[in-house]
Amino acid sequence: MCGAPVQGQTLPAGVDVEKETVIVGRVLSAEDQQPVGGAYVRLLDESGEFTAEVVASGTGDFRFFAAPGTWTLRALSSTGNGTATIAPESAGVHSADVLVAK
Repeated sequence: MCGAPVQGQTLPAGVDVEKETVIVGRVLSAEDQQPVGGAYVRLLDESGEFTAEVVASGTGDFRFFAAPGTWTLRALSSTGNGTATIAPESAGVHSADVLVAK
């Protein structure tokens, strides 16, 4: 069993988005744009190295705390797999959805 925490897009109390870089998004089916809950979402750094993993909520939501830079989001689910790239340049909340397909 994976120890990745289940995520949502609501930020915990005390998160200062003026100082922290937060990556949020949803895992969606490429076919019909419906949310894919329970997907494993991995955060890979610019060189492709694994950094973190979370489980998308029942509505496909996920969240990572990261640093500015270029990141790859990789979603793995029974519906299929997909990737997206995001490159936040500063602190704040940055959004990217991941479309999955077989």
